Amino acid sequence: MGYLSRIGVSIDSELLRRFDSFIADQGYDNRSEAFRDLIRDRLVGSVVVAANAPVVGTVTLIYDHHTRLLPEKLTDLQHESHAIVISTLHAHLDHENCLEVVVLRGKSRDVQNLADRLISTKGVQHGRLVMSSPETVSRHPHPHHREKHRESPGRKQERVRIAR
Repeated sequence: MGYLSRIGVSIDSELLRRFDSFIADQGYDNRSEAFRDLIRDRLVGSVVVAANAPVVGTVTLIYDHHTRLLPEKLTDLQHESHAIVISTLHAHLDHENCLEVVVLRGKSRDVQNLADRLISTKGVQHGRLVMSSPETVSRHPHPHHREKHRESPGRKQERVRIAR
């Protein structure tokens, strides 16, 4: 993160009241962090729409595992795109329903294409893709040989300088 800058924002009083209520419900300590998160979210959203943008994403699927050959079809699709599939988590929700989360990394169009194929597979009851761009949200210096990340109580990571 760079240096902090102070800005002024003019906002309708009712909208601000609703915003304050929303961020309190979300657990934000202050408006500044909420504004920063909103800005980051819009920046990521604008980047991931570019077809060649490098992205990471998760595809969440809910399906009835008794649907004929569905688990095999989903696995086959993932193997066909093994270059962008990082990991898969499978959980049994009840006797019939399963939750599967597929973690992907690649070009936006490739991630979107695989997600569309998985979600549209006959028998998938619900599916959703969430994409992010590590390059957009991670603007701090690399490599990490002199720094490590530590989870802070405010749920965000902060950099800690390591003395040599």
